[in-house]
Amino acid sequence: MPSPSTALQWLSLVGLIWLQSINGTNSNFPAYSSQLKYLLSISQLQLNNLAFASDAGKLFGFVSGIAAVYLPLWFVLLIGASLGLIGYGVQYLILAKLIPCSSYALIFSLSVLAGNSICWINTVCYVVAIKNFALDRQIAVGLTTSYSGLSAKIYTVIVDSFPFFSSPTKRAKAYLFLNSALPLLVCAITTPLVGDINVDKSRKTRSGFMFMLIITMATGVYAVISSLLSMPKLVSLTGMGLFLLAPLLIPAGVKLREMADEKKRGMVVHDEEGFGGSERRSEMEVMKEVCEIGGREEIGVKLMVRRVEFWLYFFAYLCGGTLGLVFLNNLGQIAESRGCPATSTLVSLSSSFCFFGRLLPSLIDYYFSRNKYMISRPASIVASTVPMAGAFFFLLNKSNFSLYISTAVIGISTGTITSVAVSTTTELFGAKNFSVNHNIVVANIPIGSFVFGYLAAFFYHKEANGEKCMGMECYKNTFIIWGCLCSFGSLLALILYIRTKKFYSHRLINMNQQS
Repeated sequence: MPSPSTALQWLSLVGLIWLQSINGTNSNFPAYSSQLKYLLSISQLQLNNLAFASDAGKLFGFVSGIAAVYLPLWFVLLIGASLGLIGYGVQYLILAKLIPCSSYALIFSLSVLAGNSICWINTVCYVVAIKNFALDRQIAVGLTTSYSGLSAKIYTVIVDSFPFFSSPTKRAKAYLFLNSALPLLVCAITTPLVGDINVDKSRKTRSGFMFMLIITMATGVYAVISSLLSMPKLVSLTGMGLFLLAPLLIPAGVKLREMADEKKRGMVVHDEEGFGGSERRSEMEVMKEVCEIGGREEIGVKLMVRRVEFWLYFFAYLCGGTLGLVFLNNLGQIAESRGCPATSTLVSLSSSFCFFGRLLPSLIDYYFSRNKYMISRPASIVASTVPMAGAFFFLLNKSNFSLYISTAVIGISTGTITSVAVSTTTELFGAKNFSVNHNIVVANIPIGSFVFGYLAAFFYHKEANGEKCMGMECYKNTFIIWGCLCSFGSLLALILYIRTKKFYSHRLINMNQQS
C-alpha cells in the first residue's frame, strides 16, 4: 500500500511548479524595458544598469541559503515574496506617480532588492525538491526549474489579454504590478505545501515522473504554438492556466489509488504500477546512492575556489548561460533597433524555448538513468554553448527570420545551462554546502550582466544618432564579440569535460552496480 503521504509528496511538487512559474520576474524585463527607458528619461547605459541591478541581487543569494538552514521554509518563502513586493511594488508606485520620487539610485536599489527576492524562492524550491524526492532529486529539481523559463511567457500573456494595457505606459506599469503582487499571491497559496513531507526514502517514483514529464512537455509545446500563432489572447491565457493546473492530476490520481487500496486491505498491492509507482530499495542502497549523487566529495567554499574545475566551470557558465541571459535582457532594444515590431512575441518565444531548455536535462536524466547510461554535465554545457555561439553570428543576418531563430536557439541553450548548473555544482562539489557553493558559482551572472551589458550599451551609444539607435550597426560588433566569447566558453567547457571524464565514468559504474 502506498505511503499515506505519497499524494502530499506529489502535491509539494505541484506547489514548486507554480512557484517557479511566477518566480522568473526578471525575465519579462525586455517586454517593458523600452517603455521604462522613456518613462524614466534614462539613457541606454542606465537601462542596462537596471538589468544588471536585478542580477546583482544574486550576489546576496547566500543569505537565503543560510536562512533556509535556521528558519522554517514557509517563512523563507514569505520573506522572498515580501522583498519582491517592495522591490517591484515601489517601482510601480513611482511610475504611477503615487510616490513623488524619480531618483535613479532608488530605482536601482529597488531592482537589486527585487532580484534578490528570486533567490529566496529558488532556495526553498531546491531544498523541498531535494528533501521530498531524495533518489530522484535531479529530475525533480530540473523539472520544477524548467517552469521558471516559462515566467516571461505567463506574464506577457496576462498583460496582452487585457485591452486596457494597450498603451506602452500602461504595459510597463502592469508588468511591475504583476511582478510585485503575483509571487506574493502564489507564495501564500503554496505555503502549506512546501514542508518536508514524511515519505519513504527507499522508494523511487519513476512512473509518476513519466506522467509529470508528459504534462510538462505538452505545456511547453502549447507555449511555443501560442507564441507563434495568432490566437485570441484570452484563449491563450485560459489555455496556459489549464496547463498549469494539469499537474494536479498526479496527486489526485495517487490519492484515488490510495483510497482504492484502503478497500483492499489484506490483499497484496503492487506499487510498481500507476501514478504512485515506485521502486523500493534497502536502506543501505539508498544511502549509497544518495552519497554518490551528492558528488565526489563534500567541500566548502575555500577549497572549492582552489580547484581548477571550479574556475573552468565558472567561466564556461559566464561565457555561456550568463551571456545568453544578457542577450535576453537586451532583446527589447535589439528588436527595436532592427525594426521588428513584435517584441512581445519574441519575449514569449524566448521564454518558451528557455522552458524547453530547462526541461531537457530532466528528460535526459529520466531516459538515460532507466537505460543505465549517463551524459556528464560538462558535456551538456558543451552541447549548449556551441549552437549558442553560432546563433550570435547568425544574428549578423538582417532578416527577422534570423532574429527569431537565434532567439529560440539562445533561449533553449541558456535554459539548459541554467538547469544543468544546479546538478553540476552538486556533483562536482557535494550537496552538503550546496546553498553557499552554488551562490558563489552564480555570482558570475551579475558580473557578466554588468560587463557584457555595458559592452552592448557602449556600441549602441557609439552608433546612436541622438538617444536612439536604429539599424544593424547598433549591435553588429556586440554580436561578433559575444559569439567569440561564447566560442571561448565552449572550449572551457570541453576542457572541464576532459578533466572530469574519469570521475563521471567511475560514477556511472557505481550507479550501475547499485541498480
